[in-house]
Amino acid sequence: MQRRQVLAAALAATASTAFGQGPTYPARPVRFVVPFPPGGGTDTTSRMICEKFSTLLGWTMVVDNKPGAGGNIGLDFVAKAAPDGYTIGMGQASNLAVNPSLYAKMPFDPLKDLTPIVSIAEQPVVLVVRADSPFKTLADFVQAAKARPGRVGIAQAGNGTVGHLAGELLERRAGIQVLQVPYKGAGPAMNDLLASQVETYFGNSVSVMGQLAAGKIRALAVSSARRISALPNVPTVAEQGYAGFDATTWLGLVGPAGLPADIVAKINAETVKILARSDVKDKLVQEGSEPTPGTPQQFAAHIRAEHAKWGTLIREANIRIE
Repeated sequence: MQRRQVLAAALAATASTAFGQGPTYPARPVRFVVPFPPGGGTDTTSRMICEKFSTLLGWTMVVDNKPGAGGNIGLDFVAKAAPDGYTIGMGQASNLAVNPSLYAKMPFDPLKDLTPIVSIAEQPVVLVVRADSPFKTLADFVQAAKARPGRVGIAQAGNGTVGHLAGELLERRAGIQVLQVPYKGAGPAMNDLLASQVETYFGNSVSVMGQLAAGKIRALAVSSARRISALPNVPTVAEQGYAGFDATTWLGLVGPAGLPADIVAKINAETVKILARSDVKDKLVQEGSEPTPGTPQQFAAHIRAEHAKWGTLIREANIRIE
């Protein structure tokens, strides 16, 4: 009987190690899926978090950019991965809350096929133009769009991103028609803005701060309900005649459904410690983000609330993507 008990304990320990559980996790590199291309806001924040996991904890984090379909491709990869803790992803408002109502078909159900781990940050989107653009204010942009219906282009980081939805909502609030120009991520969208291939870009704050600091682009408005400390002189859309306008994106770590509770707890706890560091908080705030650490349960509740909020807005605006 004693030998059988020892053997059972050994087998349980082996199985636990094989699936990444227990005190040894992570015993090998962790794939960190970023559902947008390199160079954008989601990628920048993801790499900062991964770098802290590596330098502070000694974890090996392998960033894997899988862009496309407003983040659906990357998050679908996470949803279909083995729930062993060795594939996690950076979820976003677009792929967790917006896309389920925006797309006629989704490859995964964000409420059933993913495990919320921890919320990372909230970010407004910013309407920007090139430094040499004739648009000096949001009113200039609206006037041009009314004069040239369907011809003034707004770049966005992908169908289903909050930048896309903010543009759609602005169309309806301002009574204008614009040309929505989707890209596979913020990097390509910014490149085309700088190359004069598109006139404006509605991008998250992280993706635009570098070029704003360099003086290559100019901000016309932020989408949040209040101005942000990183851009104190840039008025909100709401301030410029569209009361109640509020479109904010957010980021958080997710894993496949069925991710063991001990792994969720460990990643959550270490991420919360990282977000509490002054250098990380300062970096996020400088980029226009607000850190939002919390429990897995709080993140899950936030996803459900945002899922309902954006679903209602999308249905009312009758926005669909096949």
